Amino acid sequence: MTDRWALAPAEDDGVDVAPLGPDGLPAGPVRRAPDLAGAVRGRPDVTRWVWRSTTEVHPRLLAAGVRVERCYDIEAAETLLLGHEGHHGEPRSAAAALARLRGTPVPPDPPQRAAEPGAQPSLFEPQGARARLPLDDLLAVYAEQQRRHATTAHPDRMRLLTAAESAGTLVAAELNRTGLPWSAEVHREVLHELLGERYAGGGEPRRLAELADEVSAAFGRRVRPDLPADVVKAFAQAGFKVGSTRRWELQSVDHPAVPPLLEYKKLYRIWVAHGWSWLQDWVREGRFRPEFLAGGTVTGRWVTNGGGALQIPKVIRRAVIADPGWRLVVADADQMEPRVLAAVSRDPGLMEVAGRETDLYQSVSDRAFSGDRAQAKIAVLGAVYGQTSGDGLKNLAALRRRFPRAVAYVDEAARAGEEGRLVRTWLGRTCPPAAGRAEDAGEEAGIPQDDPDGRTAAGHPAGHAGDQGWTPGYASGNARARGRFARNFVVQGSAADWALLLLAALRRTCRDMAAELVFFQHDEVIVHCPEHEADAVVAAIRQASDLAGRLTFGDTPVRFPFTTAVVECYADAK
Repeated sequence: MTDRWALAPAEDDGVDVAPLGPDGLPAGPVRRAPDLAGAVRGRPDVTRWVWRSTTEVHPRLLAAGVRVERCYDIEAAETLLLGHEGHHGEPRSAAAALARLRGTPVPPDPPQRAAEPGAQPSLFEPQGARARLPLDDLLAVYAEQQRRHATTAHPDRMRLLTAAESAGTLVAAELNRTGLPWSAEVHREVLHELLGERYAGGGEPRRLAELADEVSAAFGRRVRPDLPADVVKAFAQAGFKVGSTRRWELQSVDHPAVPPLLEYKKLYRIWVAHGWSWLQDWVREGRFRPEFLAGGTVTGRWVTNGGGALQIPKVIRRAVIADPGWRLVVADADQMEPRVLAAVSRDPGLMEVAGRETDLYQSVSDRAFSGDRAQAKIAVLGAVYGQTSGDGLKNLAALRRRFPRAVAYVDEAARAGEEGRLVRTWLGRTCPPAAGRAEDAGEEAGIPQDDPDGRTAAGHPAGHAGDQGWTPGYASGNARARGRFARNFVVQGSAADWALLLLAALRRTCRDMAAELVFFQHDEVIVHCPEHEADAVVAAIRQASDLAGRLTFGDTPVRFPFTTAVVECYADAK
């Protein structure tokens, strides 16, 4: 019996299924099943299901208590293949892939569904122009995708990337259903502590009103601190020229309005992004359930469609509390991106440093910066993020002398980006030419990412649809900016690929335990488990990290250690 089957909706609301051979073609007759859950549950020996999109299938399976071991997401694969072929941005739906295969007009992708707190999409429900695709057509696309994988520069790596991306879609659907443990009672207590009483009619709470009065008093006239133009004008009238109300700019201004204004902005953002309205909308039955979207940015990093899950302030994390008798295992990858640079560049010196589960920056400083850890960190991050002027240029020169292959690797990526060439991660995820996003450039390098007015760098309200790149936006920019983005892409994108394999391995381990994956963000994962399973979960994370490193980068000495904390409250982990 084949271990790979395909499924697609049928016209009578049933499901067509068929076994597949190694070539992606049917290895047996197409069979009609009356319902999705029964079709999958009745074939427990199937280890990989091929379907159009995980987001339209897996939530319904989970609702019926059915979990699959692996899947092949045709639309996720199409996105990766289009990028690899230099066609990033073209319609990625299975219908579009079929049209390209047949030489017929290519339909546009349907519009993305807006976030609806607590909503679960209906099985195979058409959205916009999204219609059913017969199984025969789906299999034609699948077979063509197998051929396209074989023509890539490194077919085995590209197949692994597609498998990892598909596994990520399964994890995302399961995170969306499970949710992050959340105490509404504690959340309300935190809001009252920070913001004071709520006023009738939805106006600003007491503490914000007090701070607004302090700002106005400092300027000697009524000023609306929630309106940047009003604040900039008030500073100008007071003799201070500011170009924006960003925190880093206001902190350099010596004026009595600055302290209450900065405090207002911090609390205002909490009120807007994670206040009482957010709590009412997003927390149900003790769980916060955002909509995680695997591969939501060009680098492969995840995003959320609403809810602000990737921007939970530390003070609000006090509301993330494990169930009674359970614990949160919070794991952060240690200095992940420099370790990834060591793995992809194959620099002998940097691989030696990254092969130790010690402070990487300190080890680099001992070899190239006379023990100055701060300088070493600036140099390493400068190489990754393109901080190559002033002191950054000097530090980069010292790094290049000690770790020449590592610096040459990102330098070549930068040149390729500047020249408009395609740039790829180790596994084959591709950065389109003349494209980039400010949010992906890396907060750790010291580049301001978020406007204190409560908007992300892309201009979306923080914590809502658009958060962390929900609608990927690309800017051609100048050649130097493209080079900086490409320099970072080969590292950050490879790190995202590694993280997918980590999640896949950890998911398989948790399947045999009561433990449940409840959160993922770039280099951080949270597992919710009974207290007696906590040590086993910590060990599982370490094992998953080692396996992901070997699968992604092959045989290297590089290690990817995690700092783990076993806590009852998320805020206590850091």
